[in-house]
Amino acid sequence: MPKSLTPRLAQLKDEIEGHARSFGLDYFETVFELLGYDELNMVASYGGFPNRYPHWRWGMEYEQLSKGYEYGLSKIYELVINNDPCYAYLLESNAEVDQKLVMAHVYGHCDFFKNNFYFQHTNRRMMDEMANHATRVRRWVDKVGIEKVEDFIDRALSLENLIDYHSPYIRRSPDPKRAEQEEQSNERVEGFRVDREYMRGYVNPTEFLESQRKKVEDEKAKKKHFPERPQRDVLLFLLEHAPLEPWEFDVLAILREEAYYFAPQGQTKIMNEGWASYWHSTIMTRKALTADEIIDYADHHSGTLGTRPGALNPYKLGIELYRDIEERWNKGRFGKEWDECDDLKARRAWDKNLGLGREKIFEVRKHYNDVTFIDTFLTPEFAMEQKLFVYGFNEKRNSWEILDREFRKVKNKLLSQLTNFGQPIIEVVDGNFENRGELLLAHKHDGQDLKADYSRETLRNLQTVWRRPCNLVTKVEGKGVCLRFDGQNQTEKKVEL
Repeated sequence: MPKSLTPRLAQLKDEIEGHARSFGLDYFETVFELLGYDELNMVASYGGFPNRYPHWRWGMEYEQLSKGYEYGLSKIYELVINNDPCYAYLLESNAEVDQKLVMAHVYGHCDFFKNNFYFQHTNRRMMDEMANHATRVRRWVDKVGIEKVEDFIDRALSLENLIDYHSPYIRRSPDPKRAEQEEQSNERVEGFRVDREYMRGYVNPTEFLESQRKKVEDEKAKKKHFPERPQRDVLLFLLEHAPLEPWEFDVLAILREEAYYFAPQGQTKIMNEGWASYWHSTIMTRKALTADEIIDYADHHSGTLGTRPGALNPYKLGIELYRDIEERWNKGRFGKEWDECDDLKARRAWDKNLGLGREKIFEVRKHYNDVTFIDTFLTPEFAMEQKLFVYGFNEKRNSWEILDREFRKVKNKLLSQLTNFGQPIIEVVDGNFENRGELLLAHKHDGQDLKADYSRETLRNLQTVWRRPCNLVTKVEGKGVCLRFDGQNQTEKKVEL
């Protein structure tokens, strides 16, 4: 069970919170709880929530975390939940300097949760909501059995990334071409031409006109697309149209709600971790460290930011990019005059002493996600300084190596990894494909083919939910292919894209 903070830790909390407030951080009330390593692994295995719906994957997560800790391969230093109030967990065996570092890091996260645009639509009472979800699933387990519920959750979890990550922030307008066609088809039914007005009621009786209108409406219904435009939120489409039993509908709705809750954390991983690292570094080095803690702090901080070759450390990339933005806006290295300066010597000495850096990074923290953050603020100078490059497998040499250092390719590679979390974009195109009640999905191809085994298994799981054959159009080696699963057999055929 979580323990309340010791008097010393409570004193440190007040001290660190005061420092965080003095720098302008703004966050919900933050509740710290003290856990042993085993308890912390248990909470972490549930995604940071003490109560989740029953499923075997939580046990698997716990086993991996426990083994990593026992073998000295990994250790959880902080765990913080986007909630109001925010909840954060401390490992009771940590040294005092680590506890201060973690608290400072947590306040950075809490400020980000409260103020970043992409978290504005999240449920701020998710701690309670997760407990409600667990209760609902357990009730269904009691009614229909653990095997059926767990098997359905297994299948649904393979589909949980098939949501529209941007839907909370934008409203997708109807397809303009289809809207125009719809308007043209809405012409009035006039009936037969009548030269003499007194004959109109005899030539075009009301019953005839109504029957003609009904024919037009029936034709429109047949031609109408279902859905009217490609729908990226596949889970919502299934909830609205799949023949689900009540318990299946409820479980799928729960998984979709949780997927949307966690989505902003994936969309802002680099920014969020970079922001928290920036503030734990600032608070610790300027306010909280004592002389005898400097070595331990430097050791643990460098371990957090360390990056192995070929890997991307979100903590490192995030904090360095915030620092770069702060320096550029302090020195005035932005705007038309800066962009048009071709004198390398002048650019190196450029410093207008504007002092706008701190204000700018607070603005960036509020309005951006990882994709727009990288796209807007990653510069050739930064990429060179941080030694960013494209790393991949050279088939000719049969080895992993640096493939390219050219800035545009490095940036594009980063953006492709971050867009949609690097996952394929799948849309529902037709819920009545070929007028047979089959489901047709399309992969928006971005240059990378789908993993064959993943796509076939996902299609199989999708069919068990739709209960009719499911089709997926994609590209394989540049050629159009339609994958199909009818409940028993998987087939594929070439198609024109």
